[in-house]
Amino acid sequence: MKKWALLASVLALGAMSSASQARDLTITSWGGSYQTAQQEIYFTPFSEKVGKPVLDESWDGGYGVLQAKVKAGAPNWDVVQVEAEELALGCDDGIFEMIDWDKMGGEDAFMPAAVSDCGVGTIVWSLALAYDGNKLSDGPKNWADFWDVKKFPGKRALRKGAKYTLEFALLADGVPADELYDVLSTPEGVDRAFAKLDELKPDLVWWESGAQPLQFLASGEVAMAASYNGRISGINKTEGKNFKIVWPGSIYAVDSWVILKDAENKDLAQDFIAFASQPENMSKLPEYIAYGLTNKKASSMVPDEYKADVPTTPENLEKALSLNVDFWIDNSEALNQRFNAWLAQ
Repeated sequence: MKKWALLASVLALGAMSSASQARDLTITSWGGSYQTAQQEIYFTPFSEKVGKPVLDESWDGGYGVLQAKVKAGAPNWDVVQVEAEELALGCDDGIFEMIDWDKMGGEDAFMPAAVSDCGVGTIVWSLALAYDGNKLSDGPKNWADFWDVKKFPGKRALRKGAKYTLEFALLADGVPADELYDVLSTPEGVDRAFAKLDELKPDLVWWESGAQPLQFLASGEVAMAASYNGRISGINKTEGKNFKIVWPGSIYAVDSWVILKDAENKDLAQDFIAFASQPENMSKLPEYIAYGLTNKKASSMVPDEYKADVPTTPENLEKALSLNVDFWIDNSEALNQRFNAWLAQ
């Protein structure tokens, strides 16, 4: 009997030790000023609400990182913010948990692009034409103007890569937004995009990090640039710049919260995503950084002073277009190979 009592005692202590070592909810996002805002709006208030610690980490993206964590078992991240392509790939591969949409307030509460079986859209960001309003009082209105170096002399900056660049070239060549990906899906459409890029090639400067186009604009190295909207409004606020955004022809994409498959805190992770998706919480974000909001009610709650900078404000969204994620999953490799070959010519 004593042996059994001793064994029971050891097992009980082991269970207590295991419980005490349970990992805290861990949320991973993109770092920087954006994650600082998330800490204030989401992470800390949620921790206080549930009475449990919340850890947050940052990452630089990359689908292989998520694959490796899930494949190894017992992933050390619970909730991760991912881009649209990572969401689509992960859903297809089954490395994310399914979302309890009833807990989120129902699919109808969100813009359609934010709804997925295994992800909840949290922000909308745009790549848009930008220029310095102090240097161009009557600036460009569309991508055709971006290509018009006679009307607007000076260099132009574009993101180094096929994605976005080919879309902007076709828009500049007069392709209607609602036909863009149909055209780009044909060999003739791809040829047309590269022919349009040929026209501007001598005047192009390429950027690879989000800070670069703003540096080029500030120094006067370029007259206009494709830039991330949050960066533009951010530098206007922090450095007193007068950079302008041209919303027609901008391309927007949605980042989503996902839960890694078999994550230790997957139930609490659902609760966190629901908390972060509540309109009264989400609507605070534009005060910190000008990303669009996926919850319809949250968008209507944004104070007027921030609406002009937010992609999901109806007048900004009206002539913008959504990045076609499926197209780029299918065609990214081939089109980037052609783009790199074109660039090297």
